[in-house]
Amino acid sequence: MVEYRQRHTDEWLAHFARRGHRSARPLAAGVEGAVYRLDQGLVAKVWSGRPPADLDLSRRVYADIARHPLSFATPEILDTEVHDGVLVTYERELTGAPFRAEPVTTSAERDLPAAETTALLTVLRALATVPGTDAMRALTVQGDDRPLWRGHTRFPDALAALVRRAARRHGDVLAAHVPGLSAAVDRVVASLTALPDAPVTVIHGDLVPPNLHVDDTGRPTAVLDFGFFTTAGDPAFDAAVTAAVWDMYGPHAESHTSTLTGLFADEFGYPAETLALYQAGYALTTYDLFSPDGSDGHFHWCAGLLRRMASLGNGVSA
Repeated sequence: MVEYRQRHTDEWLAHFARRGHRSARPLAAGVEGAVYRLDQGLVAKVWSGRPPADLDLSRRVYADIARHPLSFATPEILDTEVHDGVLVTYERELTGAPFRAEPVTTSAERDLPAAETTALLTVLRALATVPGTDAMRALTVQGDDRPLWRGHTRFPDALAALVRRAARRHGDVLAAHVPGLSAAVDRVVASLTALPDAPVTVIHGDLVPPNLHVDDTGRPTAVLDFGFFTTAGDPAFDAAVTAAVWDMYGPHAESHTSTLTGLFADEFGYPAETLALYQAGYALTTYDLFSPDGSDGHFHWCAGLLRRMASLGNGVSA
């Protein structure tokens, strides 16, 4: 699996020290950037991937989320700067610790711990109470060239259009790994546009273990890193994606996805076929975000998900 994570550097530690944060130290690193713990409850995020194209828009989205009382904290941008051409945001530090700081790739429990499933239900249920706003609709999801909702009044239609655009980016590469891809894209688009209207709430779009912090009892204390696929839309999409990405590379990943998909369908009343369709849509819109040539682990994960769904008759099959 190719690694696409920002690395911490001594140069950034020295920069923060010059700004008066002499106790700065590395905290976390991901696709979008590296995070440093400063002092006085602050963190700095050094953006290395696609930084927010409109930082004011991101601030508005964060404020829209914070306006609704949740049982866990969400990000808040307090200050920004550009240093050597790199965007740095200064944010309130969010408490707790992630379930896992790294993806599961070796031995793991076949049955997901109850603490994890309970925390996921808590977070998804809470996010589904936050109404979608104009600021959320104005966001552009990672890899695309326009706000997701532009020209659309319904989330399924907006997502269907994104599937079409994403398939044109590097669909020839994906087609080499997913037989019948062109027809599958047509079926996914048709199925999405046929979905009924649904509530429009905030979608996080990247609820992986490092982005969900908990306390010692397993209670969620914070949800981090809105931005990868954050938008306004059907809360069933967030549930579907979470079920698929919570464990992407572990030895029991497929079993965990199936378990979580079934759990969310039962708990929230989402049709299982809708969750499968949204998972296919996610794979078709994110497959090339880390490399255009299919050389990374995420690409192969997306291709594998699409092949399995086709073989089962879910999402990408008639």
